[in-house]
Amino acid sequence: MDLKQLDYFTHVAEMGSFTRAASFLSVAQPALSRQVRSLEVELRQTLLQRNGRGVTLTEAGKRLLEHSRGILAQVERARLDLEDHRGAATGRVVLALPPSVSRTLTGPLVRAFRERFPKATLSVVEGLSTYALEWLAIGRADCAVVYNVVPSPAVDLLPVLNEQLFLVSGRARTQGRKLIGTPITLAEVAMHPLVIPSRPHSMRMLLETALANVGCKARVALEIESIPAILDLVKHEDLHAVLALNAIQSTGNEADFCVRPIGKPKLAATLGIATSSQRPRGALIEQCAELVRELLLELWA
Repeated sequence: MDLKQLDYFTHVAEMGSFTRAASFLSVAQPALSRQVRSLEVELRQTLLQRNGRGVTLTEAGKRLLEHSRGILAQVERARLDLEDHRGAATGRVVLALPPSVSRTLTGPLVRAFRERFPKATLSVVEGLSTYALEWLAIGRADCAVVYNVVPSPAVDLLPVLNEQLFLVSGRARTQGRKLIGTPITLAEVAMHPLVIPSRPHSMRMLLETALANVGCKARVALEIESIPAILDLVKHEDLHAVLALNAIQSTGNEADFCVRPIGKPKLAATLGIATSSQRPRGALIEQCAELVRELLLELWA
């Protein structure tokens, strides 16, 4: 296979149509079809199912699309890295952020990035730490902010700060007047019905490990991946959550919740910056990672 075939296949797959892809690429549709068909013959797999409305990806096509995006992005990064002039950071960097971090960090980061790197482009994608590490591995992301990552030869990790975790409850049920209430022990946390993400979400694994260390087990009422959905359930149902304070403050609805610090022992998550150790990092990625570190320390102070 060659880069042109991968590029053509990616455009057809993302646009769902040979006609639209041919128009976008300014290529004759028969030539585009031949290139994609040659790729299927070489791989001995059907990548696209043709129908009257366009095309859909087969399972093999979905797997190749992920690889193709990473390969094409890496080729573009290599080209831009070689075009860097006098050390100026140019090109495009893709940053993956956890949803609980994205709401607070994205605005200040975009403004600071534009000021510091006027010739570069920033793309921000949201995803749990587990997904972000997968994106780093396949080249879909260049850099990621992650929680509680286990050291790995494939990842270069820079720990930035520790974020204390709290038991979050609806204000109506606690009758509290302050956002931050009295501390609660891990054993007491285990007594509350929780709405938390499913495994292997980093917060879930951290909580369950901490509870196991004191001989307790979490009462999991619901498994929800979305932070806004978790908070909505906490607000309206007899449920609780374990989150960092930033997840509450970033909603702008602090009056709806009461949070209690989890202590004895204190429960905290490590927030860090991850990059792939298996592909080269240009000046832009290095400098963007440093900018992210500066903003995390400033905004989470």
